[in-house]
Amino acid sequence: MKKLYAPWEKAFNKISTPFEDFIHAQTTTGLVLMFMTVFALILANSPLADGYAHFFHTKVDLTIGSWQLSNSIHHWINDGLMAIFFFIIGLEIKREILVGELSNIKVAILPILAAIGGMVFPALIYTWINAGDFGATGWGIPMATDIAFAISALVLLGKRVPTTLVTFLVALAIVDDLGAVLVIAIFYTDQIHMLPLALSGIAFLILVGFNRVGIHMILPYFIVGLLMWFFMLESGVHATIAGVIAAMAIPSKPKYPPANFAKNTKILLDDYDKYPVTQDHRLHEKQKAILQNIKDKIDAVGTPAARLEHDLHLLVALVIIPLFALANAGIAIDFSSIGAIIMEPISLGIIAGLILGKVFGIFGVAWLAIKLKIAKLPEGSSMSQIFGVSFLGGIGFTMSIFVADLAFLDKPELVFQAKVGILAASLFAGLFGFFWLKHVAKRENSIN
Repeated sequence: MKKLYAPWEKAFNKISTPFEDFIHAQTTTGLVLMFMTVFALILANSPLADGYAHFFHTKVDLTIGSWQLSNSIHHWINDGLMAIFFFIIGLEIKREILVGELSNIKVAILPILAAIGGMVFPALIYTWINAGDFGATGWGIPMATDIAFAISALVLLGKRVPTTLVTFLVALAIVDDLGAVLVIAIFYTDQIHMLPLALSGIAFLILVGFNRVGIHMILPYFIVGLLMWFFMLESGVHATIAGVIAAMAIPSKPKYPPANFAKNTKILLDDYDKYPVTQDHRLHEKQKAILQNIKDKIDAVGTPAARLEHDLHLLVALVIIPLFALANAGIAIDFSSIGAIIMEPISLGIIAGLILGKVFGIFGVAWLAIKLKIAKLPEGSSMSQIFGVSFLGGIGFTMSIFVADLAFLDKPELVFQAKVGILAASLFAGLFGFFWLKHVAKRENSIN
């Protein structure tokens, strides 16, 4: 199937590195996510609003004999499908640490420090505004950065921003995702059931065992990973964490060393050309065997982790994230009272955290690290551009909404206030960051 690209991605078509594939996937996700968010808001504020809400609250039961697992469609999306999204996050984190921007500490130190600042300051600002109030548990909401939206904004700017700025944002967002995962696992778990948690741990050890003995087939990992997800769901720890942990066990080394791949493939291609092409363009049986042999060798020099990350991105970009947005972004907006809602401590804390907190945390910590010579500015970029990127870091959306549902479980009025704050802050942060990088930072660079 031909891979789908957004129109502005054509500039990247000549590049086929895993990093550029990652950028392509994120920009596609951002485009679809934007459309589905608008669509969800339209549905929630239309005559179809009741049917829209009823659909996602419909119960779907999974029954095997006397055993039954019953959840609403909304929960199946948030607890089930989103586990695949978190699995992709886990693969991205692992790749970045092993061979990506986070593998070189000299390069990684700036986005790591900026990401930590971009998590700590928003949480502190939110806590200060909501201290002692019933919304205090939502401190984790403004910590997140939506990597798809943020990268999409940078890609839209094209050559106005250096590629090093894109890699800085990617590394920052990956560290941010890791922080969000840890916050969810540690602070948003109410009650832990030890037996299912232990069984989940055993499942993980089995996955590690598969890795250590050199199993590269996907099916065994899928079966045990599914069991791990179920045990994690029953344990009380959010089931999506199983996706991140499972990703750590997926092999990231090839089954066979790639040193002789080109030589062996050339020999096979020479054999392939020895057989004449028939008039009806049918392949000779030997040619079919040669092509299968080449395919097997390609799979052998690749890795399951890279293959899964590549194959699942389309599913996540075009199905899972859009469904999540459709199920979670639809809020009925009463514009006559929107000002009062925004001034509620929860909404205000999220807005201040995602805008001011991210700027203080990302830009402020980066500026301090560079001044103290702990880190270096990305080549070809300026502090003005880092300032613009810090605003793009304030696009919280996907992960922020996810955390809001966990922080205010069974409190729809608080979730509503949180979503209003998330949408308002993300919209402002995205537009301001894009405007700054396109106009203000551009003029500064032309003077230098």
